[in-house]
Amino acid sequence: MAKSKMRKLGEIVKQQRAVIAKYIRVSTDRQREEGYSVEIQKERLDNYTKSVFPPGEYDVEYREYVDDGFSGGSLDRPRMSRLIEDVKNGEITHVVVLKLDRLSRSQKDTLYLIEDVFLPRGVAFISMGESFNTATAFGRAVVGILSVFAQLERENIYERTRSGMQKRVELGYWPGGGGTPFGFDYDETKGILVPNRDAETVKRVYELYHLGYAQQTIADQCGLKYERLVERILTRKTNAGVIVYNGREYPGRHEPIISMEMDERTRELMEERARRRLVCGTEHLLTGLVVCGECGAKMRYQKWGKAGDKLVCYSQQRSKPYLVRDPDCGNARPWASEVEAAVLDALFRRGGEPAAPPEDGAGERDPLRALEERRRELAARLKRLYALYAAGDDVLLDAIGELKEEIGRCDRGMEAERDRAALSRNAREARERLDSLADCWDYMTTAEKRNVLRSVLRGVTVTGDHVQVDFQY
Repeated sequence: MAKSKMRKLGEIVKQQRAVIAKYIRVSTDRQREEGYSVEIQKERLDNYTKSVFPPGEYDVEYREYVDDGFSGGSLDRPRMSRLIEDVKNGEITHVVVLKLDRLSRSQKDTLYLIEDVFLPRGVAFISMGESFNTATAFGRAVVGILSVFAQLERENIYERTRSGMQKRVELGYWPGGGGTPFGFDYDETKGILVPNRDAETVKRVYELYHLGYAQQTIADQCGLKYERLVERILTRKTNAGVIVYNGREYPGRHEPIISMEMDERTRELMEERARRRLVCGTEHLLTGLVVCGECGAKMRYQKWGKAGDKLVCYSQQRSKPYLVRDPDCGNARPWASEVEAAVLDALFRRGGEPAAPPEDGAGERDPLRALEERRRELAARLKRLYALYAAGDDVLLDAIGELKEEIGRCDRGMEAERDRAALSRNAREARERLDSLADCWDYMTTAEKRNVLRSVLRGVTVTGDHVQVDFQY
């Protein structure tokens, strides 16, 4: 068996030259307080190396590689990278550290440095704290064992940190660790998020999105660099007072920027726009909205020479047979610009109309609240009847059945009232958008105009030269 050519401390003769690299690392202030400061490591390494090679007796060069403020969980450290480069260039004969975890806290990285960087180039690695060097087989074995324990400790620290963060989140505190959401600052003393001056920008993003503006346009108007930032703001539940951690939601202690209702409506709107994104590649305003009044088939834009586009019934085309409703359809082929003008005229007139008066009796008493009160009364009566029935009164079975049926009717009525309230809310929002639409229409992009039309129109029916516009609300 060939003998190792690795140089050992104490075995270097005076004629040989040794270049000893002293590697020093500190990651946190806490480590400095615990006796691992840069100065302490330098002092101890200096005393150790000079005791082995007294000055003037050996041809020794000392080099220091100091990474101050870098974690041992990764090799992505500036002076560590320089050390590796110098070793590979054959400039180093020995690497000395105070303790093994100063080199790395990762078993994989430690073994990589020793087995793939140091050993192949005959570089001895010495750790003072563990009293060994890799010039011996025993030393190499000990390094592997200690690396396992260093990795174990790192994973234990990680688990303890994660457990502490989980508990903080459950109590409504921000988990910390960086990544403070846009629109907030992190108050370390209270452990919560605090809205900052960018909170007004966050509110503006939501307002513009509900007015139908595209995300890139919103980014431009709000001074945001990327369209992606708008999407992140719109999908971040932190804005509504919720903390999302490990896929679960927890009520936060911080002040929300928007209401939970606004967050829910925004998500519904984003889903609706995502469904309609299939037709967003065209420049035509009414794609997918126009229906033939003669046969009920869809109508499509068709280029008509240099004069422009016409709207043509799919029944009069043979390119998509599955869309044909009546092969003999004789509906007219109007100019698309004329139909669009008619739709916009109806749209703007709709925005200028006064709001419809409330229905008779509306506002006197909230129907949903009345149904909820009625249900509570019925539930209380049902509970008393069950108590009497439990005492042995079988005559009450019919009364119990009737009460349960009436409670079921209340539940159905409450659901209907909730649906009606949601429809009324959507109608109010649509009316608000229409009221300001004429003023900003000319400044909107085609995609933004198309989004608005799809949010307020149910469809457009063309019969001959007649255009019927159906609104959703």
